[in-house]
Amino acid sequence: MALICATLVRALVLSAAFAGALTPVRCLSEDGNQLPENATKELSPELLSLLRQKKMPKHSPIILRVFKEEAELEVWKQDTTGHFQILKTYPICRWSGDLGPKLHEGDRQTPEGFYTITPKLMNPNSNFYLAINIGFPNAFDKANDRDGTFLMIHGDCSSSGCYAMTDEQIGEIYALARASLSGQPSFQIQAYPFRLTPANLARHRTNPNMAFWKMLKIGSDHFEATHLQPKVEVCDRRYVFDAQPPSNSTNPLVFDPAGRCPAFVVNLKIARAALVKQRADEVEYAQLVKDNVPVAPIYSGLDGGMNKVFPARFPSKIVSLAIVLPPGSGSELPQLPAIPWTDNDGSLANKFFGALLGSNPASQRHVPSTDSTMHGRAADPATTASSAAPITRPAFPD
Repeated sequence: MALICATLVRALVLSAAFAGALTPVRCLSEDGNQLPENATKELSPELLSLLRQKKMPKHSPIILRVFKEEAELEVWKQDTTGHFQILKTYPICRWSGDLGPKLHEGDRQTPEGFYTITPKLMNPNSNFYLAINIGFPNAFDKANDRDGTFLMIHGDCSSSGCYAMTDEQIGEIYALARASLSGQPSFQIQAYPFRLTPANLARHRTNPNMAFWKMLKIGSDHFEATHLQPKVEVCDRRYVFDAQPPSNSTNPLVFDPAGRCPAFVVNLKIARAALVKQRADEVEYAQLVKDNVPVAPIYSGLDGGMNKVFPARFPSKIVSLAIVLPPGSGSELPQLPAIPWTDNDGSLANKFFGALLGSNPASQRHVPSTDSTMHGRAADPATTASSAAPITRPAFPD
């Protein structure tokens, strides 16, 4: 009898274990709470097939590159060679503010710069379907007295300082980010005002943010020339990319975001590749300025923009900044005369602005008098040493 009972107990235990194995497992967050289903979806069969085609391991690192004016978000992923290649480009459904960095809470600006995303910045319980906190303010933003909170890439196509996607898009981007974070502690976001091509820089050459954009271009050039993730540091309240100690130094580099930069050089292979690109861009930019290409307006007068595939679907999403930032809000609009867009390459927001003014885009031109050097040459960590003494020469020939 005892033997029969023991056998029965073992059978019940095994049955319970087998039933438990068949029960779907729900993922838990870091605090032990159950995650919503939309935050735990696996990559689709189509996306997995694309990864195999491009020889990109499922859990390899990703980089997100965001371009405001074009309203596009690119996902780059590391392939089996160790280099990043483009995986997919997503049209951005909505971004707010205007071209230029975020400065202060409530200005509706979407951030521009380089940001590091850790698992703690992934929000599976967002009111906007899913969200990835950009990490603003970063060390550069804080060193320059910039402030703001909860700046995201999220769903719902609604933005107040965020890059808003459709729910379907953010679901896929979130799944790619989650897969990447299972293999490494973080991934990088690069947020730009537009693609930093000579043509775009020439169009925006009168914009007061040009010095900041020029600094971002250094990091962008490092990435585009090598397809390697740039190593980002901050010192002297500026970004520094791919810095390493001089050959005669035995001390590790220490960067103080608000303090003087230490003596450093740039990785030789990266510096050479970036320099070739930068010099070619300088030549093209100079010719465009010489040809007096039309200049884009500094301010569009509208609250952000969206990719051209979305206006028919969301016709009421683009509104005047004067509506969302009324007088007395603490974020006053610049007191400048309205300048309609002047060429066929402007952002969707600028094109709407021209239509609202009832102006002929070709009838008015805002043409500045500038020199032909690309947006003013300044200290470039890829071509000059830091300002700290003793001065260290760059790690490549002039």
